[in-house]
Amino acid sequence: MRARVSAERLMDAPAEVIYHCIADYREHHRPEGFLPPVFTGFEISRGGVGAGTKASWVVDAGGRKRTIEATISEPVPGRTLVESGSGVETTFTVVPSDGRRTLVRFDTVIDENGLRGLLNRLFVGKVLGPIYDDELRRLQAYAQGHDGLPPIDRGPSGDVLGAAGA
Repeated sequence: MRARVSAERLMDAPAEVIYHCIADYREHHRPEGFLPPVFTGFEISRGGVGAGTKASWVVDAGGRKRTIEATISEPVPGRTLVESGSGVETTFTVVPSDGRRTLVRFDTVIDENGLRGLLNRLFVGKVLGPIYDDELRRLQAYAQGHDGLPPIDRGPSGDVLGAAGA
């Protein structure tokens, strides 16, 4: 049974900076960066920036702790990043709007069977909605404070250059 939740925000920050923050799990996309306090136990087992990164973390939401082990892909490098694993897939989409404004969207699908699947369908929006609103607010403030971040350095194939552990 699939449950879906989405959130979006128009941000006053350049798309390249926002995407850099989302794609860089070593420095930015972590509890010490812009993630809310419900995300803990963050570990990177491979890569650290963009496609090919493998990471895990614990989400404490709705009175339930869940460990997520995800592999990162970038169907559209610089615009779309996907975390897949543990029955959860979250897509981060970054769309330039006008100059320094950017539309950022989070789309999550949770696939679980039985009673958990039913409960997710009923409550996932109520639980994750406020968390995503907080994360989007934090991401905007964080990106505005990191305005000098360059775009992620990629080779001709789109692979991240110089990624530690890649």
